Amino acid sequence: MKFLETEISPLGMGCWPIGGKMYCGEQSLGYTRSDDDVSIRTIHAALEGGITLFDTAAAYGAGHSERLLGKALKQRPEALIATKIGVGIDEANKQISFDPFTPDMVAPAVDGCLSRLDRDRIDLLLLHVNDMPIEMAEPVFDELDQLKEAGKLRAYGWSTDYSRSASAVSTRSNFAAVEYVMNLFVDAPRMQRVVQENGLFSLIRSPLAMGLLSGKYDQNTVMAADDVRASDEDWMEYYKDGRANPDLIQKLDAVRDLLTSNGRTLVQGALGWIWGQFDTYIPIPGARTEEQIKGIAGALTFGALPDDILNEIEALIPRAPNEPDRPR
Repeated sequence: MKFLETEISPLGMGCWPIGGKMYCGEQSLGYTRSDDDVSIRTIHAALEGGITLFDTAAAYGAGHSERLLGKALKQRPEALIATKIGVGIDEANKQISFDPFTPDMVAPAVDGCLSRLDRDRIDLLLLHVNDMPIEMAEPVFDELDQLKEAGKLRAYGWSTDYSRSASAVSTRSNFAAVEYVMNLFVDAPRMQRVVQENGLFSLIRSPLAMGLLSGKYDQNTVMAADDVRASDEDWMEYYKDGRANPDLIQKLDAVRDLLTSNGRTLVQGALGWIWGQFDTYIPIPGARTEEQIKGIAGALTFGALPDDILNEIEALIPRAPNEPDRPR
């Protein structure tokens, strides 16, 4: 498919996990066990596997994820990078903060991303404040319009799970994409309508439900205390008290055989489910190791799940079509 007038594969690599540790106060919001050398090899393995879009944020590792991408992609200008601004970072102390993000902060934040990424232009710049009121977001996007004119970015979008927010700014000429949570457990019907009706690209966050759809974790698995999946954040629904959510494990077990049809792994089936929803959806599963990204990239060989399999899955997974939008 073409994205930002560039031919890319319909699959990206999420770069939250390679950012490593980060905190808000004493609360860990990062992933454990990241290793910089492994992370760079993982980025290169993604490229070799056909993945050309990398999704990061200033917040991931308090700037560290962007710096790793800048180093790994120094000689690969054809790779597309989406990054996000709106969260405060203190690189030295690995701290992030959620103070109000105002229009005067936009240009310095973008310059910070460019410096860490070691690039002259950002392909896609996303607002990283999920629930920012629309009247506050509009002036931020006005600033981004000016930065696009200055050649510092190609397009912008919003990382938000609120369909009303995305709809309100969808007609802006430089607004190209929405990044939101969607996976087998969360089908985001309202947001799907917005992006389809407005011709927007979808960058799908948490397509593997933060690893739950990989099949690696069960109710006996205990996440490390400093892993974000062990946190008590309100949006953390895939894991409870550091363990896989038993209700979601039950749903996964109900459709496991369908997802793994025709030789797919669970990961490849979960990505195939997303591609089966609409042809401009780009899942961006996070990866930390070469083994993980190679398995993810293997989904490109299989593509979307067939319609009959999709229909069987929908018959087995209970949905809540009237559930209100909320951050996840």
